[in-house]
Amino acid sequence: MADRSLGGGKAFHRFAPDFAPLPLRCAGREILVGKERGCESVLAMSMDSELQKHYALLLGIGSPWEVETVALKLAEKKVEIALAWQWGNDAKCPECGRACSIHDSAPERTWRHLDTMQFMTLIRARTPRANCPAHGVKTLQVPWAAPQGRFTLLFERFAVEVLLASGSVSQACELLGLNWDTAQEIMRRAVDRGLERRQLEGLKYLGMDEKSFKRGQSYITLLTDLEQSRVLDVVQERTIEAAGQLWGTLSPEQKQAVEAVAVDMWEPFIKTIEEQVPEADIVHDKFHVSKYLGEAGDKVRRTEHKELMAQGDETLKGSRQLWLYNPQNFSAEQADEFSALKDLHLKVARAWAAKELFSKFWNYQEEGWARRFFKDWYGWVSRSRLKPVIEVARMLKRHLKNLLTYLRHHITNAVTEGLNSKIQSLKAAARGFRNFANYRTRILFFCGKLNLYPQ
Repeated sequence: MADRSLGGGKAFHRFAPDFAPLPLRCAGREILVGKERGCESVLAMSMDSELQKHYALLLGIGSPWEVETVALKLAEKKVEIALAWQWGNDAKCPECGRACSIHDSAPERTWRHLDTMQFMTLIRARTPRANCPAHGVKTLQVPWAAPQGRFTLLFERFAVEVLLASGSVSQACELLGLNWDTAQEIMRRAVDRGLERRQLEGLKYLGMDEKSFKRGQSYITLLTDLEQSRVLDVVQERTIEAAGQLWGTLSPEQKQAVEAVAVDMWEPFIKTIEEQVPEADIVHDKFHVSKYLGEAGDKVRRTEHKELMAQGDETLKGSRQLWLYNPQNFSAEQADEFSALKDLHLKVARAWAAKELFSKFWNYQEEGWARRFFKDWYGWVSRSRLKPVIEVARMLKRHLKNLLTYLRHHITNAVTEGLNSKIQSLKAAARGFRNFANYRTRILFFCGKLNLYPQ
């Protein structure tokens, strides 16, 4: 859809001595609503003053600004409001606030405002430039829009609400009458505002994880606040440098307050945590451990299935999901089928049992009892002759210190995984991202819990 966010036309301002009002079109004819230098039209005499007051109230405009004309263009389905600076008023320097004289006016600009009765509404004005003795000639900031903004503050607030509530950005664009690039720019500005206002004091439990970006081995790294379920920031790649860049977004005081970080057993992440927040505990959570043991069990199943099929035995055919799902979620039919498979003394059944047995590790309250359990579990797995499971067990043994920290903090990356799922839905709705900056903006807009609205 073409971008309908901006309109064109000649300016309405008091700086031009030969100002003439814009005519309105009604039933194919042009009708004048607005003041004319030296005279007024018949229609303007009856409705001009009230109409100007009406739009001034709606816009929140007061002295030294005033509504000069309101033009309705029925054929284009637009309402154009011309605002003018009240001549004779002094200005204040936008840098220091010092009262100064007016130097001249900047070129006319147009801002998109909230629609009026389904008609696109545009505000047009030439902004005065103050002549400050200290800072030189500076363009004043208008009260209805942010600096360099193309939309009024009210429109941006409405657009943010629509974007947050819509099922997709494309759907929001259709509702707002914007194109994709314009919507992305609104989100970028909103994220910038939110990051400037965000408070990060009192960070206690954080999470660090990776997420796919493009196809192949392309990743991003996320830093999350586990207590408030929000993404703090995102960087490209999953290297030591990338993780270090993430920690660089926090101040020394904020990092010092961190007590523990839930993270996968990815060495670059571990190293940067040890360097950047050395006083914080590293916690390898049960969700990643369960994932590793589940993947090892699936490798055992595939190997065993091939061996059985070579003998004409289809026992494991179609059973993959049964070994991966939580038995508590089985239907009655699935429960019966799984129970029968477990009793067949299969290798995959032993691999599944190793995963299920390890889940008891997380229930211990004392580190000594948890160590004893792990020793017994590790010994049993080592004798299982299930190579994929043994490899995972050895990895867990190397990281046992950071498994035991769970008993002190009881944090997991479940929050981060939930945010990853939301990010995946954003990625799917956008059909992927080629530009990382846009990907980061979208993640922080929807997952950062930022104050996105203009003031």
